[in-house]
Amino acid sequence: MSILEVQGVNKRFGGLAALDDVNLSVRENTIHAIIGPNGAGKSTLLNCLVGKLIPDSGTVTFGGRSLIGLKPYEINQLGVSRVFQTPEVFSDLTILENLMIPALASRDGAFKLSPFKYLGKEADIRYQSERILEDVGLIDQRHLLASSMSRGNKRRLEMAMCLVQSPKLLLLDEPTAGMSRADTNNTIELLRTISEAHNITFVVIEHDMHVVFSLADRISVLSQGHVIVEDDPQNIKGHPKVQEAYLGTVESEG
Repeated sequence: MSILEVQGVNKRFGGLAALDDVNLSVRENTIHAIIGPNGAGKSTLLNCLVGKLIPDSGTVTFGGRSLIGLKPYEINQLGVSRVFQTPEVFSDLTILENLMIPALASRDGAFKLSPFKYLGKEADIRYQSERILEDVGLIDQRHLLASSMSRGNKRRLEMAMCLVQSPKLLLLDEPTAGMSRADTNNTIELLRTISEAHNITFVVIEHDMHVVFSLADRISVLSQGHVIVEDDPQNIKGHPKVQEAYLGTVESEG
């Protein structure tokens, strides 16, 4: 059963067709990877999914509901969260406080700094946040400032900030970019654990083929704004066009 359906999506910037009749079907409770070289349209597609860009034509549906025209925060409230390529955390707050802010926001759809609005809810929010920190392996560091964290742990924290909002779909933009191989492998294990423990569907944009083939249940390959193939990982590996245009290029760069 598909949780996300993209059909016939087009997006142009002047004379450039960034997305050309893109079709994408993401099955529920799977990890779906999107690969392709720089300029293939991956980030443009992601921005269309979260409401940052509006397609010129085509449809995007999540759980049977159209996302076209919705604002990013409205899409987030439906259960779609996004993790950016560069971890975005509140550096001057503790790890626990970083989670409590989105946890509070998810209660009422928006976070308002009112001294009375959340009176009596702090203990419940703290408990919820600490449970998520246990899931991502940060519970023992919860009172440390986020500014003291490694890049790998900041990625863990950012994912925790999404998890505390109970998303159904999590979009990841190059989650292992800039990481050491050890942090990359730890992130792979973290994503597997989160996927299984929380029944979350992932869409992952990634250049590291080690990450892609370690995680993905399904892979879509973009080329010049068009999906040239969507298939299972074992079939993607042997596809002649993918071998020549993508896998060989990425491996030679490594």
